[in-house]
Amino acid sequence: MAEYQNIFTRVQTVYAPHHGVPLTVNARERGEPGGLWHLLGRFGDAQIGPIYLGGLGIASLIFGFLAIEIIGLNMWASVGWDPVQFVRQLPWLALEPPPPEYGLKLPPLNQGGWWLLAGFCLTTSILLWWARMYRRARALGMGTHVAWSFAAAIWLYLVLGFIRPLLMGSWSEAVPFGIFPHLDWTAAFSLRYGNLFYNPFHMLSIAFLYGSALLFAMHGATVLAVSRFGGERELEQITDRGTASERAALFWRWTMGFNATMESIHRWAWWFAVLCPLTGGIGILLTGTVVDNWYLWAVKHGVAPSYPAVFPTVTDPALLQGVKP
Repeated sequence: MAEYQNIFTRVQTVYAPHHGVPLTVNARERGEPGGLWHLLGRFGDAQIGPIYLGGLGIASLIFGFLAIEIIGLNMWASVGWDPVQFVRQLPWLALEPPPPEYGLKLPPLNQGGWWLLAGFCLTTSILLWWARMYRRARALGMGTHVAWSFAAAIWLYLVLGFIRPLLMGSWSEAVPFGIFPHLDWTAAFSLRYGNLFYNPFHMLSIAFLYGSALLFAMHGATVLAVSRFGGERELEQITDRGTASERAALFWRWTMGFNATMESIHRWAWWFAVLCPLTGGIGILLTGTVVDNWYLWAVKHGVAPSYPAVFPTVTDPALLQGVKP
């Protein structure tokens, strides 16, 4: 029935914002505990803050701001500093990497130097943010699972913009900054190397992409489906099994033949999501460095059939008898 489709939180708990658990490692005085935001409370916890930046967080934001500033100003300059055209053409604007003739050398700023500088700032910002996530998890006594899942995405980012261009000997192999230009690069990359869909690591990456989306959706749907029985209180359901988890387990056995536990479903989802960029990065790294044409590779290894000879062979007219050269 409609009243049991618990998609949005309808009842919110109003409370005084709190700092959270006390810290014993790298403990510092915190700022204000934050406040409550009703709109966010419809989707989750309404409390905003406290936000801890620290030295790593502040440095990450500074380098991230510099990267966005360099990219944005170069895009703006490309339309003659016209604010209307900048907004209008923003999805098509790009900051391109250096042309092939520069290889791995440092080019002039207007020949890809700005791209290198923006990439350096953005990469530094991302790595500093990763270090911040790792240190905050350790300070709270948590596992570092979130940091390592973020590292999987960083791996793919570094392969596309740094590691593979180094192996190919040219910064021009990297991805431009921009929305549609980055998509155009992806399409051209696939065409240049014989259709990336025949790359087995690309196949794995897409399988893990769809698989993780399916797992997250099914897990979220299962918990919402038993939330009327307290199923969202997963810790209590683990230690004191009740009607919510029992119904969820029975439903999965009925429909899927197997059910994960309250803990292992998150392990399944973590691995599926992390393996998506990991396998994708491996596939990109092998493209052009080990395999030059993925379609021919697939034909050679029996993955794809060769194209049939639909049309008759065309003979060069210059080779026919009686034709004067």
